[in-house]
Amino acid sequence: MTPATRREVLGLYRKILQIAKNWQSASGQIEETVREKEYIKNEARTLFRKNKNVTDPKLIKQCIAECEARIEIGLHYNIPYPRPIHLPPMGLAHKQGRTLRHQEKLRKISKPIYLKSHDEVS
Repeated sequence: MTPATRREVLGLYRKILQIAKNWQSASGQIEETVREKEYIKNEARTLFRKNKNVTDPKLIKQCIAECEARIEIGLHYNIPYPRPIHLPPMGLAHKQGRTLRHQEKLRKISKPIYLKSHDEVS
């Protein structure tokens, strides 16, 4: 990891912790605000630790883009949790075969960047 990339990653981590510190839930309830603050800190800690040994520059850029997207979406919607995606059901594909593999591939490709790591951690 280059020093510039390291600085960028550490800056994102600091930004997330600052957001968690100043976070207010949409409902304004204290219990919910505390729960959401803890979720933000735990999610950041988990994902940053999971990706600390990543050395591929392309994968690092993808992780940075995901982090920035999740920050922007969280701040915009005032919801710290990842927004759900609504993909069409698997259709009439058989339980095995080329059609099922093709549909699974399309579903994987169509997943938004801000949810790439969410399923792996949850």
